[in-house]
Amino acid sequence: MYKIVQAKELTTNIYLMVVEAKRVAKSCQPGQFVIVRTDEEGERIPLTICDYDRDKGFVTIVFQTVGAATQKMAWLKEGDAFHDFVGPLGCPSEFVTQDIDTLKKKRMLFVAGGVGTAPVYPQVKWLHEQGIEADVIVGAKTKDLLILEKEMEEVAGNLYVTTDDGSYGRSGMVTQTIKDLVDEGKNYDTCVAIGPMIMMKFVCKMTKELKIPTIVSLNPIMVDGTGMCGACRVTVGGEVKFACVDGPEFDGHQVDFDQAMKRQQIYKTEEGRAFLRAKEGNTHHGGCGNCTDGGKE
Repeated sequence: MYKIVQAKELTTNIYLMVVEAKRVAKSCQPGQFVIVRTDEEGERIPLTICDYDRDKGFVTIVFQTVGAATQKMAWLKEGDAFHDFVGPLGCPSEFVTQDIDTLKKKRMLFVAGGVGTAPVYPQVKWLHEQGIEADVIVGAKTKDLLILEKEMEEVAGNLYVTTDDGSYGRSGMVTQTIKDLVDEGKNYDTCVAIGPMIMMKFVCKMTKELKIPTIVSLNPIMVDGTGMCGACRVTVGGEVKFACVDGPEFDGHQVDFDQAMKRQQIYKTEEGRAFLRAKEGNTHHGGCGNCTDGGKE
């Protein structure tokens, strides 16, 4: 069992929990995720790691209630425990393995949308700890839906907050802020965007026009977290990938967002899942050991 040492509601339907998970905390890196289950019969829920404390053995997760399983999580309180807390899973952010002196020469921009602020935070924090200051854009529909603003402000080189309705910070979409910053004379070597699929699609469209290489995290399309459910199958640069085992981070300019979003909608129903299994055959799954050429479902 994995004890919850802190639990709080950040804003409407978005919750933060700090969980005692020493093995995960010891080896996790920015960009990776965990799979949690509230009880033995609970649904597997993949969640990107928001923060970690190796000394205390704590891992922080942030989640939004979108169904019965996440609502059940939201009812857990400090002192309760998760039945499973498995990880770290997925590949760490690519810059974690890069040469620090080389990284210091890069001008980096992070774009976080909604709950995507949670996985962006550990990446910016890690860079800050290495003496690297990155610009960060955090977007939300309204001021009330902003999360982790104070925490992000402490680690970002420059923080730009924007709301769709103009109720706080800059007014408009994150893409407008990207364009504004470039028009103001900012130059970036790399952009990392994490948020809703539609947001990442249009961020990539903008950064492609601006010739800024962009990394996206496809954690929003993960369901099972092991590659066996086929939910996070995506085409990247013309090749089939699975967000949970090959990612979750990919070259955003190579991701077929339209296909991925359409596939998400189909996958929501049992009939849709059956259709995808039949259509995709032995490429439907990833990582289960039976999905190579010639394999069987």
